[in-house]
Amino acid sequence: MEKDASGKKGPDMNMQQAADRADAMLDATFAAIQPEVQWSHTATTAGSCDVTRRRMVMTIISEQRRGSFLGLIERFWKQSGYVIKSVNPDKQMPVIYAQSRDGFAITVSVGDKGNVDFEVDTPCVQESKVAKPKSKANGPSYEDVWPLPLPNVHSDFWSTDTPIEPN
Repeated sequence: MEKDASGKKGPDMNMQQAADRADAMLDATFAAIQPEVQWSHTATTAGSCDVTRRRMVMTIISEQRRGSFLGLIERFWKQSGYVIKSVNPDKQMPVIYAQSRDGFAITVSVGDKGNVDFEVDTPCVQESKVAKPKSKANGPSYEDVWPLPLPNVHSDFWSTDTPIEPN
């Protein structure tokens, strides 16, 4: 493991490898969402030693199904060995912050318009160039479009106005 400027140890990898790991975390998270949702990449940013990968859910997640959606994500992250660092249970703009054992921070947040965003922040790693994500969006691709439109894909499951009944 490498030490960053603060002396803290981070994974022994470069920024591209860290970006690939972030993509794999996002791929696994989206694979766990059933029924599946459509998503699009949003901006990748690279600092001096870290990378942030982002995706936006293009499927409309109704306010009535939002809690179930976030609960599914939280359970999957816990099963994946991530530590839930914090939960903001705000009814309009909830957020879940988690972290992998190797120091990658993963977040899901609901925006003020009901848009659902995922983000992975890598720990500090060796500097390198970072390519675009290899994963292909499973819905409309908004490559080089900013800002992305608000979610506009209807799902008979996620977009409905009725809450999920407990078992």
